[in-house]
Parts: sequence; structure tokens; C-alpha cells
Amino acid sequence: MLLHFIRSRLAGALCVSLGLAGAGCGTAPGQVPAVASARPLVGVAPEPEPVSLLIRQQLRAVPAGEEAVRAFYDSTYAVAWTLPTGSLNPDAHATLALLARAPEHGLRPADYDVAGLQALRDSLQQPTLPLLQAGQRARLDVALSQAALRFGRDLGRGRLHPYTPTAKEKAAGAAGQPAALLRAALNRHAVPAALLANAPTNREYRLLQAALARWLAQPAAPDSAALRQRQFEQAAVNLERWRWEPLADSSYVLINVPAYELLVVAHDSVVRRHRVVVGAPGTRTPTLSSRLTHFTLAPDWHVPRSIATKEILPRLKKDAGYLARHNYALYDGQGRLVNATGVNWAAVTAQSFGYTIRQSAGCENALGNIVFRFANPYSVYVHDTPLRQYFAQPARALSHGCVRLENPLLLATYLLRREGNTARLPSDEECARQPRPRELRLVGPLLFTSATPPAPPKTAACVSCPMCTAATR
Repeated sequence: MLLHFIRSRLAGALCVSLGLAGAGCGTAPGQVPAVASARPLVGVAPEPEPVSLLIRQQLRAVPAGEEAVRAFYDSTYAVAWTLPTGSLNPDAHATLALLARAPEHGLRPADYDVAGLQALRDSLQQPTLPLLQAGQRARLDVALSQAALRFGRDLGRGRLHPYTPTAKEKAAGAAGQPAALLRAALNRHAVPAALLANAPTNREYRLLQAALARWLAQPAAPDSAALRQRQFEQAAVNLERWRWEPLADSSYVLINVPAYELLVVAHDSVVRRHRVVVGAPGTRTPTLSSRLTHFTLAPDWHVPRSIATKEILPRLKKDAGYLARHNYALYDGQGRLVNATGVNWAAVTAQSFGYTIRQSAGCENALGNIVFRFANPYSVYVHDTPLRQYFAQPARALSHGCVRLENPLLLATYLLRREGNTARLPSDEECARQPRPRELRLVGPLLFTSATPPAPPKTAACVSCPMCTAATR
């Protein structure tokens, strides 16, 4: 359609320039050619610029879901990115350079057709007929507008829900919509800054994005392409997750899994750091967002069925007294206490295991002296541990998925104090002697979120990857 339009315009331009009419120029054979008037017709608007007409033609091919591109051109179809000479204006050069650096943000240049845009840019430097160049300018103009809007959208909304406006966009009104923002940025000659302003602003996103950019700038070993691609994808996935769920709170708790560390962040500053033990490769700590609602002192531990059947049942088959020696109690399906020594464990299988196991508070309780609770579908939580020697190890992916925390009572004290709660917490020794669990609510719950570790967990091979680089800051 565009080629046909250009051809018709070329034919018309040739006829006008030669002052001809007749066969092939709009008059039937045998007719007397009309003499062109030297004065414009009264009441007829001057013809729009050819590039604007061709932009209008190009917009008809823009796919559904890209309404922002049409809104950007409104009804004027004004040229945005090129000069009458056919070269790109400074805003276009800056925007194309930003799109080429999409990997620094965990995105792919191919999703913005960077190669196609660069080819169109180069084609404008070749000598050609004016109307053919006008067609190239129109194609580049619409394509670059589309790519810029898509890039800003991907930074702000993520790629999972590209057509769902963010809460920020909804609250901004008409002036805060993508097309209006891009037009305003062009007027200020600040397009890259405006596009990057769509990205999440929380500390973790900024650190990971900056670490990824630095990492990409480093030379890669010739034989490391596969490993490097996996590390890039890991960082890209985590950046995307932050886009899906940007942090609305200025204070929160973050479990940085690849760094084996819990951070308490307040107003963009880390105010507390705690070492943690996280899930082993086969039982990884899940990525989630929730809110800490309360913590329990001297907790009971209700042993998950998977641990009961895979780890405790084999021990019971060898020694029925194992439960009593480790402060466990056994209950049947009706919740009645059962004497473990009276069960024929040799006949019990993982499939027929009809019991629940609970460990009372004490020095050997797997949850230690305190557990922090938050709603999640994985039945995981943050807790103390009697196995505190593991905090001295550099690699601490050792748990069944829960997060074991060093100095948990110090964290509990901080959380209470920030809410103005002056309740005294017991020492470790007092917790161990406490006869029953005690719960304390957190009035101002904090956001809890977790990052996914590399696979395998932190090793010498991934110390310099962007995930681990960002994790150490």
C-alpha cells in the first residue's frame, strides 16, 4: 500500500513538474489538457507535507494493543525523529542508542527491532528520490515511536502484562499517559531520561540493574558463552519480577537469597543486616512477597509431612525411641497422642503414614526460640535455629526452604521498637525455659520479599555474575 502510494505521488509530481495532462496524467485520450491555474483555489487547504501523509498511512498497519502510537501522533501526524535533510535528529540518535543498550535493563534489542531501525537510519544516507526518502522517513518515524513507547512500557509494566496500566499511570491522568509523556520528553529533548523514569525506583532494582550494566561491559571469556547467557537470564528474570511487583513501602525486609542475607531497609538505607541459611538446591526458598504479621516466641514445630515421611520415618524404623529423645510428640489422624514405641514402624510406608509429628519448645526445637510468620502458599517462614554453626559457612543453601536467621531476637526487638512497642523480649535462655508459645503482633507489618538464587547456589563460577555483584552491596 505504501509503495503504491509513493508511486502515485511520483507520477503526479512528474506531471505537475512538466505541466502535462492527458494519457497517464489524469485525462482521457482525445481530451484537451487543462491549463493549470496560477492561483490556488479559494477555500482549499494546502497539501500536507508528504512525510506526514505517509506517517498516517503507516499508522494503519500498527497492530492492536499499540494505541499509544496512534495517540502519540494525534491528528497532526507530525514528524518526530528526522530532519528534512533525511538525517536523524539528536533525540532520535539518543533514543536509538538507549534501545541498543536494552540488555543493561534485562531486555532484548530484538523486541524493539533495533537492527531494523539502524538499517532504516543508514538507508536515509543513500541518495534517492525525494518521495522515496519521504517513505523511509515515515517508516522510521513510526517504528522508532513504537519502539520507544514499548521500551518505556516494558520498563514500567514488565512484559507479563504489557497492556495493563500501572497504578502510577492510572493516578497520573491524561498528562501521565505514555504518548503524552513521550511527546513532552521530545519537547524537552530528554527522551532517554523520560523512558528510564518508568523503571522501578526501589534500591534492589537499581543495584541489580547497575550491576548488570557493569557486568555486561566486562570482557567475556571465549568459552563462557553458555554460562554467561544463564547468568544474564537470571538477572533479567529478577529485574522483571521487580517490575511486576514494585515496592510501595519505603521500609521493608528483604531476603537476598544469593547473598545469604536478610536486610532491613528504611527510606532507601540498609539499617540492619543478618546472615541467613536458605533452601538447598532441591528445596529452594521460593520467591514471594508478603507482610510480616507477627512472631512467636518458644514456638512448637509442626513437622511438614514431607520431612516426616522422608527423614523421620526411616529413623523410626530403626529406633522407635527417636521421637521421645528429641522432644517430639506423635498424634494420629484424630489428634490423639500416640506412643511411638507401640507402632509397628516396619509396616508403615510414606503413603500409609497417618500421623502428625509436633516438636515442643526447647533447646533442640528446629525453629529455635522464635519464628516470624507471614501469609504464603509455601508454608515457609523465617526462624531461629539450634544449628547456629552453619552461619559461619560462606555458602549457606542448606535448609528445606525456610529461612534460618542469625540473631533473630535482635530483629524482633528492632521491629517492635520501630512501632513504639517497648515490650521486653526474653533472652535465649529464657525462651528455652518458656513452657508454651507466646505471640506478639506487628502493628505496622513490613513487606517481605525474596530473590531467587542462581543455579547452582553461589560458587566460584558465579561470584562475578550480576546477581552476586548486586547482592554484596
